Amino acid sequence: MLMDDYKYLFKVVLIGNASVGKTCLVRRFCQDVFPAGQAATIGVDFLIKTVEVNGEKIKLQIWDTAGQERFRSITQSYYRSANALIIVFDINNLATFSSLPDWVREVKAYANNDVLCTLVGNKCDLDEREVPTHVAEQFSEKNDMWYLETSAKMSENVEKLFQTIAEELTMRAKESSASVSDNAHSPFPNGDQQTIPVKSNCC
Repeated sequence: MLMDDYKYLFKVVLIGNASVGKTCLVRRFCQDVFPAGQAATIGVDFLIKTVEVNGEKIKLQIWDTAGQERFRSITQSYYRSANALIIVFDINNLATFSSLPDWVREVKAYANNDVLCTLVGNKCDLDEREVPTHVAEQFSEKNDMWYLETSAKMSENVEKLFQTIAEELTMRAKESSASVSDNAHSPFPNGDQQTIPVKSNCC
């Protein structure tokens, strides 16, 4: 695809414990398939999909990272350049939810302050829930994240997840462009304009 074919390119990185369904979410969104018996991701992998936001083409580069501890040093290097991070856990596995504070600490340590963070409770099609919705919502609110429950198998809320992220990132990009344009016409050409702090949207 040529550069002129899209308005913005955003990097979205999925993180979380092994076997929570990160790869299945990515493949369901990008390829509309559910890979039964999906093998664990080794290191990192990525797929690309273009979506539309207000009539403009937005390219999402979606990175799927390994959840195993031995790959952690590799996956951490992808945080810094991410525009959005999706932290995934399995609502039917309390241990994956209990690990979320560790993932949040990694985000604080390695990601940019203005990264967009989303918390996803996956596998909501199963009737084996161990994490109540309100508990996950409380955690997400405490850490300034949007929370959504998904099912890669049933394709529930998968499109909504990535489309909402694309819309939010596009809005931020346009606001940033407008800010740069305004500063270019500032009455303080020597760099004396007021500095506006950027508030982190995660953790």
